[in-house]
Amino acid sequence: MVIAFEGWNDAGGAASSAVHTLGQAVDAQLIEKIDDERYYDYQFTRPKVRKTGSHREIVWPSTRIYRARPDSSDVELLLVTGVEPSFRWQEFVADLLTRAAQLHVDAIVVVGALLADVPHTRPIPTSLSGEDEQIQELLSIDEPTYEGPTGIVGVLAHTAYQAGVPAVSLWAAVPHYVGQAPSPKAQLALVRQLEDLLGLTLEADDVAEDAEAWERGVNDLAEDDAEIGDYVKQLEEATDTTTLPEASGEAIAQEFERYLRRRRPPRPDEGPEG
Repeated sequence: MVIAFEGWNDAGGAASSAVHTLGQAVDAQLIEKIDDERYYDYQFTRPKVRKTGSHREIVWPSTRIYRARPDSSDVELLLVTGVEPSFRWQEFVADLLTRAAQLHVDAIVVVGALLADVPHTRPIPTSLSGEDEQIQELLSIDEPTYEGPTGIVGVLAHTAYQAGVPAVSLWAAVPHYVGQAPSPKAQLALVRQLEDLLGLTLEADDVAEDAEAWERGVNDLAEDDAEIGDYVKQLEEATDTTTLPEASGEAIAQEFERYLRRRRPPRPDEGPEG
């Protein structure tokens, strides 16, 4: 089960957009909704009026559960998206995890994005963590170290672990000076991590093009605003000094693995150059 919520843990809309991209790539189909009005403040997250043909309808805030069986994997996926609930978080989490148990979920990935002091010109930092020791060993990841206010994805990950369901938290760091949605470069970084984590090959060319256009646009902004330009240079220097050599090596290795996964073996009727 892969989970992302719009709201506090979704800087730049990157997390919810990444799960949406995953759903499109694997042709996920809606199977269930959680739209209990006890969970939502409609003055904060208002329902919307939508017109379909000659009919009008009210679309209420909800959490949606999708199912997919990707052709390139033996793993069945359940994708959960929606708006972070306003009320009764413990009851909501119990409700969702009960449905996960009924749907025979073996593991959970929660996806989030946060604002951080990172430059837009460098690879977007992503991180994986988990409380389950077996998951830590299997994925070579660390136990979460964050302390402070948390959102619904933090509550879900911890509660799932307490319930005996392995849970992994995947986060992307969005440059805070351009933290408004959309943030396609962070979205793409999360999609690539989901590929590696789930063993999938996803088509995300549109997101990659959007990420390049987004970066060019922010470059133009930095060129036109000397204060922002100087700040970006400071962030670049700090990033290059501390993490870039290692991060670049890891990124090259991961990209090569993705390239190998995307290589299609030739059909019997094709020659070596087919």
